[in-house]
Amino acid sequence: MNLRSLLCPAVVLTLASCSVGPDFKLPDVMLPSKWKSGSSVSDLPMPGEWWQLFGSSELNRLVAQAIDGNQELRAALARVETARALIGVQQADWFPQLSMKDSMNYERLSQTSFGANLPAGIALPSLQRRRFQNLFELGWEIDFWGRVRRGVEGAKAGEAAATETLAAQRLTLAAEVARLYFLAHSMDRQIQVVNDTLSWRQEALKLQESRFKGGLANEMDVSRARTELELARNDLAALERQRGNAENALAVVCGQLPSTFRIASNARLPSPPRVPGGLPSTLLQRRPDIRAAEQKMREANAKIGVAKASFFPAFSIGGSGGLESIGAAHFYDARSRVLTIGPSMTLPIFQGGKLRSNLAASKATYEETLANYRQSILVALKEVEDSMLDARSYSKQKSALDAAIAAAQETQRLAELRYQKGLASYFEVVDANRTVLNAKLLAAQIEGQRLIATVAMLKALGGGWK
Repeated sequence: MNLRSLLCPAVVLTLASCSVGPDFKLPDVMLPSKWKSGSSVSDLPMPGEWWQLFGSSELNRLVAQAIDGNQELRAALARVETARALIGVQQADWFPQLSMKDSMNYERLSQTSFGANLPAGIALPSLQRRRFQNLFELGWEIDFWGRVRRGVEGAKAGEAAATETLAAQRLTLAAEVARLYFLAHSMDRQIQVVNDTLSWRQEALKLQESRFKGGLANEMDVSRARTELELARNDLAALERQRGNAENALAVVCGQLPSTFRIASNARLPSPPRVPGGLPSTLLQRRPDIRAAEQKMREANAKIGVAKASFFPAFSIGGSGGLESIGAAHFYDARSRVLTIGPSMTLPIFQGGKLRSNLAASKATYEETLANYRQSILVALKEVEDSMLDARSYSKQKSALDAAIAAAQETQRLAELRYQKGLASYFEVVDANRTVLNAKLLAAQIEGQRLIATVAMLKALGGGWK
C-alpha cells in the first residue's frame, strides 16, 4: 500500500463529509410597525460621524481624541484581534499536522526481565545502549462529520461578535463624550445665569444698605438682600463643582489626565438636530449590540455541531518516518530508515456521560444567547421610545419655560416698581427675583437635557447608518 492509496480515500471522505448539528436560523421576533410616540419615519442616511450634526468643532475634536485614546476601546480592539487569530487556530485543523522529533535517549534494560525471555544457554547482550531518533510525525484528521467546519464557523461568528461589540463600544463612547460635553456647557450656561443674578443682588444689597443709612429701609430688608446674595454664591459654588466633575469625567473618557485636561467655558448651546426615527425593524441592522448578540447566537449554534460530532467516529491518517538506530555509528545509514503510516478510527464507547453533558451544555448556552438576543431588542426599543419621549417633552418644557421667564421678569419689574412707590415690601422683590433665577436655571438645564436626549436618540438608533 503506497501513500497515494492512503491519501486518495481521505480526500474523497473529506469532500463527501457532512456537518452535523443544526444550521443557524435567525429567530422570529415580534416588532412594532411604528413608534409609540408617532415620530417621523425616514430612511434617509445619517453620517457615520453623527456627532458632527451638532456643528461643534470642539466636540468633533474630543470625540476623535476619545476614539484614539480611550483604553477600554483599545481593549475591545485587542479582543477583536484575538478572535481573528482564533479563526486561524480552528482552520489549522483542516490541514495535515507535520512535526519533527529529534531525540537521543540512554536506556538500560532489566537483566531479570530480558533474561527471562531468552532460551537457555544464550548469553545476555549489552543491557545499556543509546537510542537516536530523527523522525517526522504526521497527523491528519478527516473532517467527516464537520467538527472542524463547525469550529471554524463558530470562530468566525466570534470574530464578528467581537467586531460588532467594538462598534457598539465606539458608539457608546462617542455618545458619552457628547453627553459630558453638553452637560459641562449646560453648567456654563447656568453659571452665567447665577453670575448675572449675583451682579443684580450685589447692586440690590448696596441699594438697601444706602437706603437703610438714609432711613428709607429697615434692617430686615438689608439682611434679606444679604441672604439672597450668599445663597446665589452657594449656587455658584455648587455649579462650579458639578462642572468640574463633568470635565474630569470627560478627561477619563478621552484617555487624558484630569489634572491637565481643560475645555473652554461656553454658555452658548447649539440647537439639537432633527433626527428621523426610521422603522423599528431597522434597529436589527442599525444597532451594533443587536448584531453582536446575533453573532453570539451563531457561535453558540456552531458549538452544538461540534458537540454532536464528538459522538461519531473520528477518522484520521497518522504516521512517522525518519531515522532510528541504537548507537550513533550507523545513524545516517539507509538501514536506519523507519516508516509508519496508516488510517485510524477512534470511536467513543463509554465516556461516563461526558459527551451528553457537553451537548446539553452547548444547547443551554445557545438558549442563553437567544434570550440575550431578544432582550437586546427589547432594550433597544425601550431606549428609542424613551429618547423620543424625552426629546419631545424637553421641547415642550422649553417653550413653557421661555414663557415663564418672560412672565417672571415682568413680575420682578412690577415688584420693584411697587416697592419704589412704597406699595409693597422688599420681600416681593426678593421673591420675584428668586423666581426669575429658578426659571432661568431650569431653562438652562432643559436646554442641555434636550441636547443630551438627542444624543441618546442617535445612540439608541445605532448612530450613523446608510
